[in-house]
Amino acid sequence: MRVLPCSPLPVLLLLLQPWETQLQFAGPRCRTGPLDLVFVIDSSRSVRPFEFETMRQFLMGLLRGLDLGPNATRVGVIQYSSQVQSVFRLGAFSRREDMERAIRALVPLAQGTMTGLAIQYAMNVAFSVAEGARPPEARVPRVAVIVTDGRPQDRVAEVAAQARARGIEIYAVGVQRADVGSLRAMASPPLDEHVFLVESFDLIQEFGLQFQGRLCGKDLCAEGGHGCQHQCVSSPGTSYCACNTGYQLAADNKSCLAIDLCIEGTHGCEHHCVSSPGSYFCHCRAGFILQQDQRSCRAIDHCSFGNHSCQHECVNTLGGPRCHCREGHDLLPDGKSCQARDLCNGVDHGCEFQCVSEGLTYRCLCPEGRQLQADGKSCNRCREGHVDLVLLVDGSKSVRPQNFELVKRFVNQIVDFLDVSPEGTRVGLVQFSSRVRTEFPLGRYGTAEEVKQAVLAIEYMERGTMTGLALRHMVEHSFSEAQGARPRVLNVPRVGLVFTDGRSQDDISVWAARAKEEGIVMYAVGVGKAVEEELREIASEPAELHVSYSPDFNTMTHLLENLKGSICPEEGISAGTELRSPCECESLVEFQGRTLGALESLTQSLAQLMARLEDLENQLATHK
Repeated sequence: MRVLPCSPLPVLLLLLQPWETQLQFAGPRCRTGPLDLVFVIDSSRSVRPFEFETMRQFLMGLLRGLDLGPNATRVGVIQYSSQVQSVFRLGAFSRREDMERAIRALVPLAQGTMTGLAIQYAMNVAFSVAEGARPPEARVPRVAVIVTDGRPQDRVAEVAAQARARGIEIYAVGVQRADVGSLRAMASPPLDEHVFLVESFDLIQEFGLQFQGRLCGKDLCAEGGHGCQHQCVSSPGTSYCACNTGYQLAADNKSCLAIDLCIEGTHGCEHHCVSSPGSYFCHCRAGFILQQDQRSCRAIDHCSFGNHSCQHECVNTLGGPRCHCREGHDLLPDGKSCQARDLCNGVDHGCEFQCVSEGLTYRCLCPEGRQLQADGKSCNRCREGHVDLVLLVDGSKSVRPQNFELVKRFVNQIVDFLDVSPEGTRVGLVQFSSRVRTEFPLGRYGTAEEVKQAVLAIEYMERGTMTGLALRHMVEHSFSEAQGARPRVLNVPRVGLVFTDGRSQDDISVWAARAKEEGIVMYAVGVGKAVEEELREIASEPAELHVSYSPDFNTMTHLLENLKGSICPEEGISAGTELRSPCECESLVEFQGRTLGALESLTQSLAQLMARLEDLENQLATHK
């Protein structure tokens, strides 16, 4: 309801009356209890002194009309501005005289208007059992009366909804400049019975009379005739309708409509969400079945049924099983049988000089005077390869000091496989956690021994895992000529090798893509709890040649077989860098061969050490 302003003369006369007699509520004291009642009073700087005095008298006038006591109505008062102050808690006083004494001593805070903060305090503190509120099982109604004269400077809708959800009935009283939208966002339904807009502090007495009448009202739900479809909720002097779980109140404030939980977007279904009143279930597309988590979907393995009749291999597709022939064979018209073919005529064999078919495989030949290279396809001879290599090492707290020392030894054994020199391979190292630190740039050390000594001297950073920040630093700084990288015109391959043990705390996608656009060949090595999706996003394509995971390096042994073909298809490499000479491609081949060899040789020792550390942690946890 809206309390209309009085004419000027009565208002003036009202202001001239003594404060102690100005706000006197008519009628005998009613039995309102048991009730837990908290007044939330705006004492911001917009409330002038005489207005605050009016509010003070309003509170004391309301107290005179309540049935106070430990087993009846308990009253608490808090005031707020930019902060919240408890005047007295629910369990502090049971006598009206003590409450009035505390209200008379109240001093306004005179700052901002943080109404949302005050509601949060009332919900979490003022209505707590520790502050004197009766426990929920006692089913004593909890009522908050918020009196404010301005627009809140913080959010109120969400916190007010939380308070109402916890069973707190909210009355919102706005005076003068109060924002009606904010009052409606705070108050309990029905709004026309819980929102009051008073034109001035002088008219707040009229609200007091009406509010007192509501507190003294009957249990309207018990009398019947409320018309609620599901539930009738009674509060002092009024009642309102509520709906069961899975339903929401309709526009008539009585009937209930089923909530479509699928529309809310929190269902987590991988394919389809099917809603029902108060619930939902997930459904998969054709060709998929629902997993045990009842949310994700898995493709049906038709081939496992054993009735496909494929001569070679059965491949599952959304449309059902399809037959596939092994390399060197073609599928016949019956869709099941396979026939061998001349691989040299049917595949892109990549032989530089001559291809010779040999059953299910083929081999490349070179002309007299030239030798077949390690890639098994090219015939040219190359000098020792040149590479600019930057190592990005995870120094976050999840790595732990003992594992960080292991990573340092791991890096040094990789360095042992490289031809480190100013004209050969140059090595730089960057450590990252919540920040990034260049331990040494590409141009600093000219021998493997110098690099290894610098690695051993690195100090563990700890803290977070900002892999995206490290990738940005590498792209913008580590491969600059100022840091020792060779000019691009020399076509020296640029390689980045990332070591990490966990999920990044920032976005890696932008700078992982940027690194590849800049022609940097990226390798990702994950240890422990490293996330495979992030490793693949960091690494160059194809991922199987550029991603490794420890302690299981079983996938390493077969990578060298077609290494050059996967890194250097024709004249370019997968990261997008064009190589003007096959020798530069050979540099990458040689680097990857040496690096993968080092990774493979360290697999067992790394796995054993991590297993021992895990056993020690389990033993310590058992003895605690």
